Amino acid sequence: MPFGMVIGALLCRQIVAVDSWSCGMLTPVLIFAMLFFTYCRVDITKMRITMMHFWLFAAQIVGAMALYTLCEPLDQTIAQGAMICALAPIAMAAVVIGGMLGANIENMTTYSLLCNIGTAFVAPFILSWVGNGECTLTQILTKVAPLLVAPFVAGQLCRFALPKVALWVADHSRISFYIWLVSLVVVVGRTTAFVIDHSATDLVTEIALAAVAAVICVAQFALGRKIGAKYGDRVAGGQSLGQKNTVLAVWMAQSFLNPISCVAPTAYIVWQNIVNSYQIYRKK
Repeated sequence: MPFGMVIGALLCRQIVAVDSWSCGMLTPVLIFAMLFFTYCRVDITKMRITMMHFWLFAAQIVGAMALYTLCEPLDQTIAQGAMICALAPIAMAAVVIGGMLGANIENMTTYSLLCNIGTAFVAPFILSWVGNGECTLTQILTKVAPLLVAPFVAGQLCRFALPKVALWVADHSRISFYIWLVSLVVVVGRTTAFVIDHSATDLVTEIALAAVAAVICVAQFALGRKIGAKYGDRVAGGQSLGQKNTVLAVWMAQSFLNPISCVAPTAYIVWQNIVNSYQIYRKK
């Protein structure tokens, strides 16, 4: 994963060119394929909403508002960056990494669906409070719902209509990890190019945003693991609160906040994948 991030940063111009050639469909196609492989393993009859899901979502929303309130007197841009790192919902790839680490994937899939849709309803109010006031529910839902719901529906239809195909896909679900690595290279490349082209602030602010993102990343993984431990799934809790949908976070920062605040979720991509690399190393 660190190697993939380095490649993405070094080849950012080439990646942007390929993404432009694909009309921006490169990342959505990779995410759909990755989640399809994972969701073919999910037994919908085992999906349950639990109190762990409630506490994780509460920590996400309350944490976002608290971070902005605490940081805003110091610097509004840093406050926006900190807030968006907490407000971002669980990453769509978190189920993939959670499954590799031994988490209950039905538990994580349930939270992934609830959290991303729930964030789409809550985020417009928070972003209107701290940003330019132009964010709407429809804008976020159009970014979240297709990439979240479509592969889930496709995976479940495959389980019922083509069980042998679904079994083969489930047996080879590790492929989703490598698809995710490719999408990580693309995401890092795109965000690196954006930061280079739109860096209109001083280096101190950029460093502060990256440092704040590192602290928030570690804190969210730790808090999520504590919440998960109380409900018998420490790994699911940590991944659910710590691994963020940074693609959505960067887009929200660029669209509705001070664009330079996207340095924080961009840096978060690096920090969360360093944590993931370490966890997978320890697991193996």
